[in-house]
Amino acid sequence: MARLTALAGGIAVALALTALPVAAHEHPSGITDLVSPAVLRVEAVSHVEITLLDHIGELKHVERSYDIPFASGTATVINPDGTSVALRRLAVNPNDVAVHAANKIFAEHHKVKIPADYEKHKLSDDQLNRHLQACYPPKRDTATCIINVTTEITAFPNVSPASAQGFKVKCIKAGPDPDSPAVLVPITPVAGGVGMPTAPLADKVPDQVGSPTNIAGFLGRPGPNVQHTVEIAHLGKGGGAGETGRPFADPEQKVDEPVKLGGLADKGLVGSPVIGDKNGHVVGLLVGGGKEGKMIGVREITGILSQAKVVPRRGAIDTAFEAALTRYHTKYYTDAAPGFQRVLELYPGNVVAAELLKTSLAKRGGPEDQGTKRAAAEPSGSTPLWPFIVAAAILFLGAGGGAYLLWRRRTPDKSTELPQPLAAGPPLDLDDGANQTVVVRRSQSFQVAPQQQQVMTASDPSIKYCTSCGMRLGQAHRFCGYCGHPIET
Repeated sequence: MARLTALAGGIAVALALTALPVAAHEHPSGITDLVSPAVLRVEAVSHVEITLLDHIGELKHVERSYDIPFASGTATVINPDGTSVALRRLAVNPNDVAVHAANKIFAEHHKVKIPADYEKHKLSDDQLNRHLQACYPPKRDTATCIINVTTEITAFPNVSPASAQGFKVKCIKAGPDPDSPAVLVPITPVAGGVGMPTAPLADKVPDQVGSPTNIAGFLGRPGPNVQHTVEIAHLGKGGGAGETGRPFADPEQKVDEPVKLGGLADKGLVGSPVIGDKNGHVVGLLVGGGKEGKMIGVREITGILSQAKVVPRRGAIDTAFEAALTRYHTKYYTDAAPGFQRVLELYPGNVVAAELLKTSLAKRGGPEDQGTKRAAAEPSGSTPLWPFIVAAAILFLGAGGGAYLLWRRRTPDKSTELPQPLAAGPPLDLDDGANQTVVVRRSQSFQVAPQQQQVMTASDPSIKYCTSCGMRLGQAHRFCGYCGHPIET
């Protein structure tokens, strides 16, 4: 009975769960929200410390330090610890800043006209020119300048309130060309136990010509007046790897996309993630400039990460954020709001999550909210009744079967007939040495006529018979071996 009831209950629960509306949805396509929280503004500066040893007049040591900005652009976080991918041009200065510093300090100290550029110059004064040439790198024993150059890269995350100082990063691996990818890691660990939001990397670049993409980046430091910029672009034909890159082309030929994206690259979008429209994953990085904007593919990104022994990984922030995005973009605003609140608990400065939470709260319970429509439709009979009818039938059959089995167990068996006494015959000759402790219980006593007792006991005084059943007794028996009656002595 218990087994049947449990089985019926399990079937009923399974049918009820099957009948409930499906709450899961596929992740929507064509969005950049999945990547934009992981976009960084990157600014690179060459810091030069130079000491000029002036031997022309009195011996003097002239010390100067210069900060020479050489790049700004966009990077993308691919690991919760803050590791990001950018371009080599955003991490490595292609110019010889030591030459620039030598020109500048020599012009300031000796009051001569030398362009503050990256070229080596000559002076008409032989003595000054000799000292200037000795100031230029490379360093020699007779050098008149001691120069130390370091690179400082600052990353500014997309947070609110805006981070005025950002955080320092360093380049641990870069490709050979300015538009080759580079790997940047924080100098100090990122604060917070769950780290930073990350962007997912795609498996490959879409092959189809005209595939739509989105490019997200910053034209300045993130702040109240500088939000991330998103541009739509379409992949052109051919390329996609190495120095050539993958071109962009508008399939409708309404916009000259290479020129448009090249101009945006010069303004700060260079290195920005190119986001596939299918699932919102990063398929490449924006490179080039001027009148030619292109893309290097995800294969180059994963290749440099492999060389740097860095594994792209997503974290707890990303899991909560993607789940909330799924509900938001399918218009389940009531369900999306708690998800965005959880994201802000994990990463309080998430600008994108804060904006989407604001929108979710405004639309929660409104006419667009699919969650409200579902809740209103359920009481009106949207759930079919047949699962409950089937479950009730199964429970009824189980209860009936259990009652029948219980009735069978409680029905009394037919009475067993009492054993009949053995037919009269010669008495059994029992062994005199039989164990006297053996007792056989009898179901009922047999009445023996007094005349039969006299016949069995009168023949031989040495032979004894049971006075109850007439069975012959042994010499040592104290009880009858057949009926258990005590023997009178």
